[in-house]
Amino acid sequence: MDRVLVLIRHAKAVAAAATDEQRQLADRGRRDATVAGRWLSDVRIEPDLVVVSPAIRARETWDCIAETVTGDERRVDDRIYENTVADLLDVISDVPEEIATLVLVGHNPSMHGLAVTLDDGNGDRDSQAAIRSDYPTCGISVFDVRRDWAELATGGATLRAFEAPRG
Repeated sequence: MDRVLVLIRHAKAVAAAATDEQRQLADRGRRDATVAGRWLSDVRIEPDLVVVSPAIRARETWDCIAETVTGDERRVDDRIYENTVADLLDVISDVPEEIATLVLVGHNPSMHGLAVTLDDGNGDRDSQAAIRSDYPTCGISVFDVRRDWAELATGGATLRAFEAPRG
């Protein structure tokens, strides 16, 4: 079964809150995430599962996106907030095989690191150049995956598109 993996870095957040996990989206972040939802809808992303960091800014990013794009199921997973590539790969490996389209919403540096790690070099050249140089807030990478989630590893996905929507 061919699969689609979408990695979304949360949109722009306010600079401070009582704790890092409680930082909310800034007004610009809300606008960007709303545009991101329209972009994902335009490229026909229909997630079967969305796994989100527990941080408020990540959950709010998906809430804004979900105004346009609906997912069958949304889960919160602390491992995304832990913010390592290894943790993200663990999250992915736990995804049931019947899931065809998976969305992760999290943070840098792990979103950037995972995107670069997974890229097999056979995808869209402009998108590859973009993810190698930067992974800005609200950055979205879309990968085609031709293996089971549990087998996904370095170089295991083809980068179809990258976008950093601005509203």
